[in-house]
Amino acid sequence: MHVLSGLTALIIEPHAGMRASIHGMLSQGGLTKIEYAVSSGTAIRPLRHKTFDLVICEYDLGEGQDGQQLLEDLRFNKLLPHSTIFIMVTAERTRDKVVSAAELALNDYILKPFTADTLIDRITRAIERRNALQMIRQLVDDGNLSGAIEACSVGMEQAPRYASDFMRLRAELHMTLGELAEAETLYGELYTRRALAWARLGQAITLHQQGRFAEAEVMLQALVEEKPQFLEAYDWLAKAQEELERVEQAQRTLEAAVARSPHAVQRLRRLGRIALEAGDVQAAHQAFQQVVNRARFSEFREPEDHVHLVETAIVQGEIQLVNSVIRDLSKTLAHAAKTPVCRALSMAMLHRHNGEEQETVDALQTAVVASREPIALSIDARVMLAKKCLQSGLEQGAVEVMTTVAGNTPGGAATARTMRLFHEAGREDLATRVARDSKNHVSDLVSAGAEKARLGDYRGAVDLMSEAATRLPNNPQVVFNAAVAVLKCLDNIGWDDELGNRARDYVTSARRLDPRNPRLSLLGSMYRELLQKYAISRSDRYGSPTGF
Repeated sequence: MHVLSGLTALIIEPHAGMRASIHGMLSQGGLTKIEYAVSSGTAIRPLRHKTFDLVICEYDLGEGQDGQQLLEDLRFNKLLPHSTIFIMVTAERTRDKVVSAAELALNDYILKPFTADTLIDRITRAIERRNALQMIRQLVDDGNLSGAIEACSVGMEQAPRYASDFMRLRAELHMTLGELAEAETLYGELYTRRALAWARLGQAITLHQQGRFAEAEVMLQALVEEKPQFLEAYDWLAKAQEELERVEQAQRTLEAAVARSPHAVQRLRRLGRIALEAGDVQAAHQAFQQVVNRARFSEFREPEDHVHLVETAIVQGEIQLVNSVIRDLSKTLAHAAKTPVCRALSMAMLHRHNGEEQETVDALQTAVVASREPIALSIDARVMLAKKCLQSGLEQGAVEVMTTVAGNTPGGAATARTMRLFHEAGREDLATRVARDSKNHVSDLVSAGAEKARLGDYRGAVDLMSEAATRLPNNPQVVFNAAVAVLKCLDNIGWDDELGNRARDYVTSARRLDPRNPRLSLLGSMYRELLQKYAISRSDRYGSPTGF
């Protein structure tokens, strides 16, 4: 039996005996290219540098992250393509925790003890499904989304057992192209046929992206009542409620999801932010404490978590905790690009609490200077910094920071929330100034990039627009023009793998940020023409197949 011959695998298992046992089972199936990791930390390095066909991960990894937390990190940081089959191994006592990890696109989980036949059968089924969808993945990676939609129709005829998968992919592709009505219809048909929860969720997401938030809320509320374990529906319900400016309801929705799946760090972060906006500092404090504690062993720790915990701890009067959190930030995250601004902002809040006015101003000025660096500081952190600047009379600092924020919020509730800061302070003049300066700033960046390209400085245009996209990753105009700059550079100076990957990422982001932009087809055409011009194949770019 050699059904797994030629595949590659990574076994993440702290116990040598179990590693040897799984290795033996895979070998029975003909899989010989096997690597090992004994913890979440040691798993990151191989997953950063290569793509595996199969990852088998023990849920209980000992001290540090468990398997679910590792999988969340891998998904969020895009280190695990969806073509990689991820199987969790668990004991009966942790079964419920693993089932809750299904929201992270877990392919399967296996309860101990299990046989080689069971393991190989599960892997074989997952491989067959992956292979059936492989041609569509290649078309998507090549930027040919229209061709991928046509291939979905062909796939349904050739492999009817995966008809739902092909319909789902087709709907997702229509959404990517901004064809929201078509996607809504497909999801509706799927739900009518088979009452699939993910089809109803997809339909609700299309409503959300069309700005039909009230309709989306009704549909999602019914979905979470019908399928209370379908956790992604809670996330989108909270988003709809936030857009409708019902933050207290959004908080309750996220709390219900966290109660069912308490280990998802990204959701806990969002709960903390929503709770702060709703004025529930105690709930926010509890959420951010959990985030910092759960992420302690992650390779992708976020310095901003410490800032939020400092903010809530000061309000709660836990000054000893504040000092501890700042020390931890300075010591264990000294290497992180965001740490200087996060530490300065944390110190400013502590100085203000202690009544040290000059030290507060000095720390805030340090934070403003540090925030100018291209470090992808979040909107929440920038709004917090601007608010503290206003409180200390640093109007220019607040305007500078908020100009970046306004340029990085494409619209809706996020924009209203960022400008509310000045409205609440009675400074409508500053709000007007920020809106004007932000628009001019983006326009100047785009014009400067275009001028460099016109003069033949294609690398300079890429550097300028890439830095702008790092600073303003949610601005559709900036990201679109960054994609154009990279594509023109590749066209004129030759193929470069790093730039090719960057072009793909920018094109994907441009579609996500503004799916109805009629110029998106131009980006896709430019990308496909470059691949043809330089005879670049998918395997040349990635070394092995990857997913969406």
